[in-house]
Amino acid sequence: MSVGPLERGLAVLRALAAYDLDRGALVRATGLARATVDRVVATLDRLGLVRADGREVALAPRLMALSGAYLRGSGIPAALGPLVGRLADELDESVSVGVLDGDGVRVVLQTAARRRTMALAFRVGDLLPADRCAPGALFADGALEWAVDEELIEPGLIAVAVPVRDGAGATVCAVSVASHTSRHTPRSLREAVLPRLREVGGAMEAAMAGQGAAPVAGAAFFDASAGLKRELGPDFLQSLARGLAVLCALGADRGEGLTLTAVSEATGLARATVRRSLLTLVQLGYVERGGPDGHRFRLLPRVLELGCARLSALGPAEVARPHLARLVARTGESASMAVLDGADIRYVARVPTVRIMSIDITVGTRFPAYATSMGRVLLAGLAPGERPPLPDGLPALTPNTVTSPAELTRIVERCAADGYALVAEELEVGLRSLAVPVRGADGRVVAAVNVAQHAGRGSTEEMVRAVLPALRAAGAGVSADLGVLGVPGALGALGVPGHSSGAMSAVRP
Repeated sequence: MSVGPLERGLAVLRALAAYDLDRGALVRATGLARATVDRVVATLDRLGLVRADGREVALAPRLMALSGAYLRGSGIPAALGPLVGRLADELDESVSVGVLDGDGVRVVLQTAARRRTMALAFRVGDLLPADRCAPGALFADGALEWAVDEELIEPGLIAVAVPVRDGAGATVCAVSVASHTSRHTPRSLREAVLPRLREVGGAMEAAMAGQGAAPVAGAAFFDASAGLKRELGPDFLQSLARGLAVLCALGADRGEGLTLTAVSEATGLARATVRRSLLTLVQLGYVERGGPDGHRFRLLPRVLELGCARLSALGPAEVARPHLARLVARTGESASMAVLDGADIRYVARVPTVRIMSIDITVGTRFPAYATSMGRVLLAGLAPGERPPLPDGLPALTPNTVTSPAELTRIVERCAADGYALVAEELEVGLRSLAVPVRGADGRVVAAVNVAQHAGRGSTEEMVRAVLPALRAAGAGVSADLGVLGVPGALGALGVPGHSSGAMSAVRP
């Protein structure tokens, strides 16, 4: 017997995978009743997988935990990520890894050419027609040692691919190097990259063979579901939450599949509950049942259709903006996010407030880190040896600017201890700001968020008391979202060293 709420929840996520939709459009796209859509959306919203703002519904970064379960369980991004990144840098071309998914090839790892203005790259989760791409030819004929795509996917796009095989000789995945006809002919691309691609292919097969067990990470949806059910009552679909917990728990698999008992232990759910969820996921094509006894379950790459392509391409501004908007709504002040760029900070996201007297800063604006709250938070997140040196005689931007390197060092150390920085009228007279760090999954500081206000609106103590709790909540929210998507130095749910998502590439200075 299938789990209806799980089926309907996945149908809503599939509908949202291409576009943000309002509730009426979701009704039309899924064929579900409006009341059913409302309950599914309410459940997914409380689980943090979508964001519901009135009628509008959008995917939330935490949804990548579902795709991350497959990527983690496959072991492909974790094993091949560093090799793919180095290969892309060496060849200065885009490199992708794909797996067979029904009649298509699903991209599970990609790194764009970093030194090119026009980079060719697929998104993780994209599905390519197998009969029109080089990896598809390798899956169709297991004896092929390489294949070429001569503008089959798109005019001007060419690619060369080689297989990555397991110990039994079966093709597990295919790695391809893509270029453009403005740079190569199919023959010149093959001659330029194929020898190196074959060499790296051997290293990839060795890396895949050395994969260990994956960590179990997936019961989080269930952990909170009992409390949410009590809070929301019939509007919370607990069986949907439990089914998603089962899906995530399968990310601990390393190729042999997990037994029903193992999934039950990982989630804390009753065996009967787990069985119904697993059979539903098998019926929908997200899970395969097999093994010597037919009692083992493993995730299939179709899981990546649940919003992975859209979410993996998100930049930091898109990730941060909903959190900054809520922060502005709570505080009534403008909010921003910045990264460290040498000795400066660079704004990458901003949500202004509407006032007669407002603070006019735009994305891309740079300020010296030493005189800003976000700069001091970012400097505090670096080890002392990593901090850019501060020369003697720093310019005083206002009469209040601290210019002594020794005093700035003490202030930065205090910021590290306090977990926030307050700067009052050091960058500009009349302007003060409060900032907290944004951290990756490994705890390293990757960005900072702040609230800025005019000095005439209360004292600094009042600002800290009124703003800091909401600011810390916003920083934690951005940290969680960037962590699950994968940012520099943070693997998040993907567990992918070197994984190149939109958030990762855009946060880099």
